[in-house]
Amino acid sequence: MNRFVRALALAACVAVVFPVAHAQAKNGDEAAIRQWFAAFTKAFEARDLNATMAFYSPDVVAYDLVPPLQYVGGDAYRKDFETFYSGFKGPLHVEVRDMHIHVSGDLAVIEAVYQVSGTQASNGQPTSMWIRNTSVLRKANGHWLDIHDHVSVPVDMDSGKALMNLKP
Repeated sequence: MNRFVRALALAACVAVVFPVAHAQAKNGDEAAIRQWFAAFTKAFEARDLNATMAFYSPDVVAYDLVPPLQYVGGDAYRKDFETFYSGFKGPLHVEVRDMHIHVSGDLAVIEAVYQVSGTQASNGQPTSMWIRNTSVLRKANGHWLDIHDHVSVPVDMDSGKALMNLKP
């Protein structure tokens, strides 16, 4: 009987402690990802190509607003960012809304709607657009790296044109 009581007490402790420890680890990862996103945003707003690319895995696959259909690998995505950054002068500004972070083990997903604003290099005019973004991160050696980005805007199905003037 004594063994049964001890086993029952041990099971009760595991049932209480494991979910709490798991929730704490998950909350710690979510906090780390929020810090990751804040640092990424700082690099993006500064148009710092090297700092931006440090957040990506070398094997990243990305779907961006502009062709081609996909960018495979860090070198290809770097060229996409380089082209994008060269279209602006001065810093960019990012406003994030509706961010959701989901963590499971060494994978995480960030979903958000955000506005990118800046001054166009070609004509000096201000520009701004709201976009949707989903990023998948993988934790390796204690660090989160982006392994997949999907950036999009809604499309008017009748005209086939992007709806660039929508706001949350």
